[in-house]
Amino acid sequence: MIRRVLIVDDDAAVREALSQTLELADLSPHCTGSFIEAKDHISDGFEGIILSDIRMPGRDGFFLLEHTHKLDPDLPVILLTGEGDIPMAVRAMGQGAFGFLEKPCAAADLLAEVERALKTRALVLENRRLKAQLEAGDPAARMLFGTSDMAVALRDRVRAVARTKAEVLVSGPPGSGISKVAEVIHLSSALAKGAFIKTPAAGLDPAGLAAALELASGGTLFLDELGAMSAETQFALLDYLEQEGSVRLIAGSSADLPALVAKGRVNPDLYYRLDVSPVRIPSLSERREDIPVLFRHYVALASEQAGLTPPPIGPAVIGALMAQDWPGNARALMSAAMRFALGLADADGVESGTGPGLGLAAQLAQVERSLLVAALRRQQGRAAEAARDLKLPRKTFYDKLARYGLRPEDFR
Repeated sequence: MIRRVLIVDDDAAVREALSQTLELADLSPHCTGSFIEAKDHISDGFEGIILSDIRMPGRDGFFLLEHTHKLDPDLPVILLTGEGDIPMAVRAMGQGAFGFLEKPCAAADLLAEVERALKTRALVLENRRLKAQLEAGDPAARMLFGTSDMAVALRDRVRAVARTKAEVLVSGPPGSGISKVAEVIHLSSALAKGAFIKTPAAGLDPAGLAAALELASGGTLFLDELGAMSAETQFALLDYLEQEGSVRLIAGSSADLPALVAKGRVNPDLYYRLDVSPVRIPSLSERREDIPVLFRHYVALASEQAGLTPPPIGPAVIGALMAQDWPGNARALMSAAMRFALGLADADGVESGTGPGLGLAAQLAQVERSLLVAALRRQQGRAAEAARDLKLPRKTFYDKLARYGLRPEDFR
């Protein structure tokens, strides 16, 4: 989300000073000189906050506050005044102002209040988005969380393959939720009212396969870890697929199936039949921006199941989460969220997971490197676009790439 701040003040010098302070903090200010000028920018979907003077000619800050809360009671409004008027501050807070600052205010105080308001706004908008997805009845939106480009692409891919009747191969690293994605494909398909049967491929003989197919008649059969299936059962499965039965097959694998094909452990005809509609789940290390979204969801879920109030998730917790590589992916993150919700985490909220003694600077360096990698992946190695994506000067961007040993050509 772009971190927008709508400034409303009739004093041009004050507007300019506020704007410069916010821009230096990598925020996106937009200046207006009156309520009339500002009102067209205020809506219930405004992705930002409002910073307004109280005393202005015509409609004052209190009128702006009332107007804003009629449109969206959750849109933060911070009010400014040049007078040390305590009753005015009390009135402002009583009418729902998010904060109250006296002009001139120190940059640190202003930025602290603005950051607090922006975080609150981001959480409100995220919760609204998730609620809208739940009410829309879209299984992909309801069950596959994340706001990154990769998460959006995964949901789109799931919806696309669900509309077909073809077999599907779902792959991803361990703990990435392969069976969950398979279930979402089933629920998004025309067979959603039919059965969804899950069974491990390991140890499944032809008779067991026939029994599973019978249970899944008119629905979907999900075979987990296809690479562990015996050669005899693979032949039986291929024979069933060639007969075009009444069951849709979804296979899952966290192993390198092409390598297993090369080693003769997976039937190539079966693999290529399934690989017509592949769905790949990205690892958490590829989409780090989704970690806070997933963690908050898992904490809320764990707290609800335990009958507890969800604990606050502060910046230190998010920083520790973002610094980890999460080789266990969503499953490991879910376990960490459960421990956090139950009060079993360490002082930073989560296990360090990055080796003993890793300090704040090292953790921040890991996060910075992951953001650079994510930008290069999004832009397919185009350095200029990646720098623009991160709002960094090109020289600064290249200096950071050199520091972390990253080369744009490796992402093309």
